[in-house]
Amino acid sequence: MALDNLDEKIVAHLIRDARASYSEIGTGVGLSAPAVKRRVDRLRGTGVIKGFTTRIDPHALGWTTEAIVALFCEPRTTPAALRSCLERHPEVIRAETVTGKPDAVVRLIAADVRHLEAVLERIRQEPVVMATHSEVVLSRLLERPGND
Repeated sequence: MALDNLDEKIVAHLIRDARASYSEIGTGVGLSAPAVKRRVDRLRGTGVIKGFTTRIDPHALGWTTEAIVALFCEPRTTPAALRSCLERHPEVIRAETVTGKPDAVVRLIAADVRHLEAVLERIRQEPVVMATHSEVVLSRLLERPGND
């Protein structure tokens, strides 16, 4: 589906604040609240907008240790099988298959190093995971909204 300029503005507004009212969005893009609702409904119906979620600051929960983990999997492990095993670990906040030596790269967050170690041990026990290589994040230099 091709987005027009107003659709793009509505999506950008929702990325910044998914809780904004249709009226607030309409004021920002120059439409009435009912017109914004119709467009949002259409964007949801066509799959452009997949849903709405709450973004939690893990640090506010006391989870301050972050790591990037390269996963090396059993031969012929499918992305679906890998996703299925990673979904069991709430500490995994992002995972992608990649080219190169690792099969996937995972970003996870934990309360502390002891928690991180426990998570890594649980992930290593997954039947499809042969090995991991971890790097602890020292500081986040840049994070763009809407790229989660």
